[in-house]
Amino acid sequence: MNKHEIFRFIDHTLLKQNAVWEQIREICQEGMDFGTASVCIPPSFVKQAAEFVGERLPICTVIGFPNGYQTTAVKVFEAAEAVQNGAAEIDMVINIGWAKAKSYDAILQEINAVKDACDEKRLKVIIETCLLTEEEKIALCDVVSRSRAEFIKTSTGFAGGGATLADIRLFKKYVTGDTKIKAAGGIKSVADAEAFLAAGAGQQFPSCHASAGNQAVRLRREASAARKNGKKKKGGIYNEFIKEICSYGNGSSNGSRHDSMRRR
Repeated sequence: MNKHEIFRFIDHTLLKQNAVWEQIREICQEGMDFGTASVCIPPSFVKQAAEFVGERLPICTVIGFPNGYQTTAVKVFEAAEAVQNGAAEIDMVINIGWAKAKSYDAILQEINAVKDACDEKRLKVIIETCLLTEEEKIALCDVVSRSRAEFIKTSTGFAGGGATLADIRLFKKYVTGDTKIKAAGGIKSVADAEAFLAAGAGQQFPSCHASAGNQAVRLRREASAARKNGKKKKGGIYNEFIKEICSYGNGSSNGSRHDSMRRR
């Protein structure tokens, strides 16, 4: 797999609470430069980002994020507003308490209500695997498979854990139909990326993603500080995972990072 193939699996992500437009604009530009699958950003930046990228890059945003305990009506409103503002993809968080209470019909109804608000745009469902038992994960694979969402996604990155290969293998075993898989968090290198894609790939599961987190933000902050001090940080604003992909196949792989990676 060459670097161009890997880039088109990446959801370039910045969801930190203290993100500002200058940082969002940077990852949008990186997404366009590298040909990533999308950029995933906070809802408040969707309209500005959509205007900035035009038709060159899909904008993804998050709904009911990160805790998932908003009412269904709030999630539906958030999704509709995001699509109206230019979002092409929506990542929603389920109500984890409902999963713990085995209220799976309520979760299914909520997913489909949000999907109705998406106006045919792609919907991914975050189930927050680090908070679930194996039994709950299996049940939610069934729920998402029976819904009209396109993806099941492992994690928000805000609950203390990210994707694991074990979770992706479990998804592959229990997800049915056309539902695709997104592994979010925990992908820090090209080797990680290839392992996760392999774990979730196949004729029935043609898609596997992975998501960005704190390391990318830290590296951008360091790069910004270096520029302000008149220093040029090696690699510019690009996170270590991007740098490793750029050097992939050239014998100069270095560094690690979290980013969102997906197979279309």
